[in-house]
Formats: sequence, structure tokens, C-alpha cells
Amino acid sequence: MSFRTPALLALALSLLLGVALLACKSANGSQERAGERSEEPSLLRYMSAPGTVSPIELAEDLGYLAPYRLDYVSSTTSGPQSIQAVVTGDVDVGSAFNGAILKLIAAGAPIRAVVGSYGVDPKIWGGYYVKQDSPIKSARDLIGKKVAVNTVGAHQEFALKEYLVRSGFSQEDIKQVMLVSLPPINVEQALRQGQTDVSVLTSIYRDRALERGGLRLLFSDLELFGSFTAGSYVLRRDFIARHPRAARTFVEGVGKALDWSRETPRDQVLERFRSIIAKRKRNEDATVIKYWHSYGVGTPQGRIQPRDFGIWIDWMVRAGELRQGQLNLPAVYTNDLNQPQAK
Repeated sequence: MSFRTPALLALALSLLLGVALLACKSANGSQERAGERSEEPSLLRYMSAPGTVSPIELAEDLGYLAPYRLDYVSSTTSGPQSIQAVVTGDVDVGSAFNGAILKLIAAGAPIRAVVGSYGVDPKIWGGYYVKQDSPIKSARDLIGKKVAVNTVGAHQEFALKEYLVRSGFSQEDIKQVMLVSLPPINVEQALRQGQTDVSVLTSIYRDRALERGGLRLLFSDLELFGSFTAGSYVLRRDFIARHPRAARTFVEGVGKALDWSRETPRDQVLERFRSIIAKRKRNEDATVIKYWHSYGVGTPQGRIQPRDFGIWIDWMVRAGELRQGQLNLPAVYTNDLNQPQAK
């Protein structure tokens, strides 16, 4: 069975284009060859979502990335955009849904997942919401309807399709459920104004929307999969080879920040987040920070577990998105840069 859609094919083409552009850069000598030693970077280039604090930003503020500092390149609301920028060399580190990482690696991208970045747990999960008076009561009612997701080819689309498959949908049925890509900050408004029939609300955006009332949960990714690490940070393989110290400092720093966020009282975490947003002076709306409860990464130091990618490899093989044996876990992620710390 294949779940390919025009939007998903467009995403795949853009990812392949990114890989091709990277190959051209390498051929022209503008990119260093893997394994070469070069001057150690002092800055780690990255992208960030406005109004939030990512684990990498928390790690820097806590001093866990020293002597390296972050270099903010631009904002993003899309994991695939973030990791594609890693492939093309525009940033050093990116984060995305693990399934999107798999697609990019399958397309030939020279990247590797190195530490968890976000996940699903009872405190943070994605809900597929309709308006309270919506006639949509079950999966069958989604045929011909519009569902707002943050981007195609990522976590929210995968969870939706898993829900449809479990509900007995055929390939033709699935094609009749229309995906609309919207920034997370806009999905609630789109639902309330009738521009979409279902909107995926996650984390801080979900809690803010529920506070206003008038919405009803159809299903959630937590119900489908339970607690798991859903997304990871990636580095280019040649970056790891050229800058092992920077790579290890980054991975261990993010891991320590994730641990700190779990072990520190929530009010202190939120106070730190507000301070970080104020200091970076990007003219952001920080009001949604009060709804933060967790990054959703439950493993010590954000270490990646086989299930975090294995579940999506199996899913994509069944869906015809990957060939059996096309990818294996050692080629996708590593914990070698993230050694257990002594307590």
C-alpha cells in the first residue's frame, strides 16, 4: 500500500534537490571532503521556531555548549526545512520528526541522528481537534475533509495516516483526506474560522486553545503510539568527522539540557525560558511559554532508542515508502557521541 500524495511527492523532490545541490557544492570544492580536519568552529549555526525555546537554546543558556556558541540563521516552523538546511550546509544542526529524517537519509543525505529533540508523553502530545459542534465523529467522516498539519511528510501526517489505516482505510480513501500545511501558531484560528475541518494542536498551542473552549478531541498521537521520542537532532557525517569535539559537546550539552528540564521545577524552567526569549531580542510573542510542560524526551541525556526509528522504518516499508532492508538503524542514528554521565 502506498500513501503517496502530490504534496508528499513535492516534499520528496525538494529533499532530493537539496541532496543534489549539496553534491554540486562538493564537486565544485566549496564543501570540505568528509574526514578532513579544518579549523574548529566557534559557532554552531541553527534555525529556531519563534516564541519557543528549543533544547539547543536551553543548553547554550545553561552553559552546556561552552566553548561553542549558537549562531541563529533564521526562523522555521518545519522540521524537514531544518534538516534540509543541514544537508545543504546552510546550518550545522537541525531537528525533525524521525520519519522525515529517514526519508532524507533514504534519498542519500549524508546526515545522522545524534540526540533526541522532542517527543510524546502524557504531558506533551498532539491532538487532532474538531469544533465542538462538528459532524466529524470518526475516521470515516474525514473523507473529503481538510486537516491542518504543520508540514507534509512529517510527524503529524504519519500519525494521521496511522489512524486512518487502523480505521480500515484503503489507499483511495486516504487520498480523499486533504492535508493543509499551516504554521502551528495559525492552526487554531483556521479551525475556528472553518478554513479547516480538523487541526492538529500540540503542546503549548493545544493548551492555549483548550483554555478558550469550543473544541473536541478526535484522537491523539499519544493514544496511537504511547510515550516515545518522536524527533531528533541531526549532524552531517562530515561535520562529525571534522569536528568531533564540537559534535560531542553539542550532543552531550543537549542531553544535559533535556535532563535539566525534567529534573528542575517547572516554574524555574519557565522563568529560564522567558529570560532566554527576552535576551535574544527577536520581537517574539512569548505568551505561549506558560503552557510548556515537557520536551517529551524521557530517555537519560536524550539517548536514542531503536524503537524511535524502527517503528517508522517498519511503517514506511509497509506503506511502500521504503524497500525492505533499504535502511538499517546503525546507518540512521548513533549514541556514540552521547556517553552516560557519572552521577
